[in-house]
Amino acid sequence: MDFSSLPMLWAQLAILAGVILVSATQLAKSADIIAFKTGLGRSFVGVVLLATATSLPELGTGISSVTVIGGPSGADLAAGDAFGSNLFNLLIIGILDLLWRRGSILATLGSSVALVGLLGAGVIVIAGGAILVHNNLNFGSGLPISPVSVVLALVFVVALFAVYREEKSTEKTEPEHDYSENSLKKAVLIYGTAAAIVVVAAVRLAHTGEGLAEAMGWERSFVGTQFLALSTSLPELAASVAAIRIMAPELAITNLLGSNLFNMGFVLFLDDAAYIDGPIWTAVSPIHALTAAIAVLMTMVVLIPVVSKAKTSIGRVVTLESSLLISLYVIASLLVFYSGRGGH
Repeated sequence: MDFSSLPMLWAQLAILAGVILVSATQLAKSADIIAFKTGLGRSFVGVVLLATATSLPELGTGISSVTVIGGPSGADLAAGDAFGSNLFNLLIIGILDLLWRRGSILATLGSSVALVGLLGAGVIVIAGGAILVHNNLNFGSGLPISPVSVVLALVFVVALFAVYREEKSTEKTEPEHDYSENSLKKAVLIYGTAAAIVVVAAVRLAHTGEGLAEAMGWERSFVGTQFLALSTSLPELAASVAAIRIMAPELAITNLLGSNLFNMGFVLFLDDAAYIDGPIWTAVSPIHALTAAIAVLMTMVVLIPVVSKAKTSIGRVVTLESSLLISLYVIASLLVFYSGRGGH
C-alpha cells in the first residue's frame, strides 16, 4: 500500500484530524478542572497548560524543519509555520465569535485576556522587527543565535509571570463549573495523556500536510504559512471549540492568544537555537514581516471589544470583529500566496 499516494495522504489527514479533535476536547475539559481545583484561574491555565500543549506541534515542526530540511528553505518553512499559526489562531477567534451566538464573545472577557493579547502583540512586533533588522542591516550575522531571539524568550517568561499576577488580582468575569467531585490527579493524568496524543498526531499531521501540499504542487511559502500552519493549529481549534462547549470562553481565547505568545517567544527562540547557519532571521523571507504586521492588526481587532466592552454586530449573528478577523486572514493568505508565486 502506497501511503504517499494522494488518496492515502487525504485519508491520513482525515484520521489524524479526528484523533486530534477527540483528544483536544479532553484536553480542554481537564485544563478547566485543573484551573478550578488549583485556583490558578482560566486565563493562566489557558496560557500555560492549554496553549503550551496545543502549540507543541509548531515547536516540533519548526525544529524538524531547521534540522532535517535545513538551510534557508527549512528556516523559512519554520518561520512560516509560526507566523502563519498566529494568523490562523486569530481567525479561530473570529470563528468562535460566530459560534458563540450571544453577541460578541470578546466583550464578555476580563482584563487577563487583554493582557495576554497585548503581550502577544508585543512579541509579534519584536519578531517581525527581527526579520526587517536582520534582512536590511546584516545585524548579528556572525552570531550563533540572534540577540532578538533571546529578548523574545525573556519577554515570554516575564509575560507568564505578568499573566499570573493579573489573574490573581482580578475578579472572575464568568461563571465556573463546579468540579468539586472531580479528581485533580485524574484531571492531570487525562491532560498529560491527551496532550501527548495531540502532539504526536499533530506533528504527524504536519508532515502529512506537507506531503499533500507538495503532491498538489503548492508553493513552499504558501505551504509554510497557510497549509502547514493550519495543520499544526488544528489542536488550538479543537481545544477552543471544546472550551466554548463547556462555557469557558476565557479559557478558549487565552488558549489562542497564549499560543501566539508561545509561538513567538518560545518556538522561534528554539528554532533559532537549532538553526546551525547563524541567526534564523537572516534566512527568513521578508513576507513574514508583513504577516506579522497583519497579525498585530488582527490582535488589536480582538483587544478593542475586550477593553471597551463594545458589542458591535452586523445582523443578529455576525459581529464586526469576526468580519474583520476573517477578512484580514483572507487578505494575508492572498498576499502570501501571490508573493510565493512571484518568487518563482
